[in-house]
Amino acid sequence: MSDQQPTAMTEEESAAFAEEVFERARRGDAAMLERLLDGGLPANLRNHKGDTLLMLASYHGHHEAVKVLLAHGADPLIANDNGQLPIAGAAFKGDLAMIRLFIEHGVPVDAAAVDGRTALMLAAMFNRSEILDYLLAQGADPTRQDARGATALVAAQTMGASEAAARLQALVG
Repeated sequence: MSDQQPTAMTEEESAAFAEEVFERARRGDAAMLERLLDGGLPANLRNHKGDTLLMLASYHGHHEAVKVLLAHGADPLIANDNGQLPIAGAAFKGDLAMIRLFIEHGVPVDAAAVDGRTALMLAAMFNRSEILDYLLAQGADPTRQDARGATALVAAQTMGASEAAARLQALVG
């Protein structure tokens, strides 16, 4: 039997470990994330850009990893340093299944960070009709404005997303 106490990690070792954890989230290693979270890893750990593990897993389309993180208390309403929420990142990427997952886990359909941009606005900007229809069916407000006063309709028009603009125009008149 050894009487040695575990040694604390150096700063360099801690930084390397953290980078590896963020890489696991990017790659969607749900099993490893589960083990680390069960072992006490904070679910809302953030990197140097303010991205949480949840932001990285969701942005890269890893649904199982997102489920693990949410089950361990990861907060889907933590924005990164660019003011982006995971649900908005999913809308940007066109990942309807990820958006459904967030909504099913209680993320408000009109959730927005400080810039005020909602998933609906991003879906409109990039002409993502299926996501637009889903969010509207979930109660997204097409008249909501971002921090600059732009609505989803204005976002669609600005980006030349004609199909989304026509759909929103028909709703708001």
